[in-house]
Amino acid sequence: MGAPDVRFWFDPVCPFAWLTSRWVRSVRAQRGPGGFAVEWRFISLRLLNAHVDYDAHFPPEYEAGHTAGLRLLRVCAQVRDDHGNDGVDALYDALGRRTFDSPPAGSGPGDPGDPAALLTDALAAAGLPAGLVDHLDDTDRDAQLQAETDEALALTGKDVGTPILHVAPPEGAAFFGPVISRVPAEEDAVRLWEHVVGLATFPGFAELKRSLREQPQLRSFGVGDGAVGVQEDWHAGSRRLREDKG
Repeated sequence: MGAPDVRFWFDPVCPFAWLTSRWVRSVRAQRGPGGFAVEWRFISLRLLNAHVDYDAHFPPEYEAGHTAGLRLLRVCAQVRDDHGNDGVDALYDALGRRTFDSPPAGSGPGDPGDPAALLTDALAAAGLPAGLVDHLDDTDRDAQLQAETDEALALTGKDVGTPILHVAPPEGAAFFGPVISRVPAEEDAVRLWEHVVGLATFPGFAELKRSLREQPQLRSFGVGDGAVGVQEDWHAGSRRLREDKG
């Protein structure tokens, strides 16, 4: 593909990356063929938090969920080699629908359950070879995923999470987010996107942030279409239980 309009770093187990990706897909659909190109890139929450004591910092399901995300990203990397950006696009869409648009498969909404079963179903839906499931445990991919994670952090700084977007690369602005708990209505998607890009590309812009978030409007969180999730404080970018022990 030529120069994309946006590079989008995602971890497939992040609900906020999934919601933002649906917004970006809506913008792409409305811009028409060739009007808005998205390049999908990888950021691993498990690698990003490699130094973190999960028991001290996160709810119980996070370590399993982040580890599952790393395993799924190994497959995404192989898909990109074999089937290009369009293959990643199709697989991420299929994974997200199965992870977030149904009740949680694992111990909570951050844990997709059995990655192999999830992936097998998603590969079939995306029209990709079933044998790609063998790459879930291809640890040789981890150095590449670490490099792409580091690439994203080099653009934004380290105090960020997922998703990370880079608009009009390579010269354009990169930022963490937008973090949303609901997908904008189709009639609002392009207008709101243009507002975000306008603010983010102002040369003096640094940050616009709040830690209070609604539970995502996703069935995996028990929040149906049209409902509003309970508001929580996601300080430091996650539902951390407490600060460091001691």
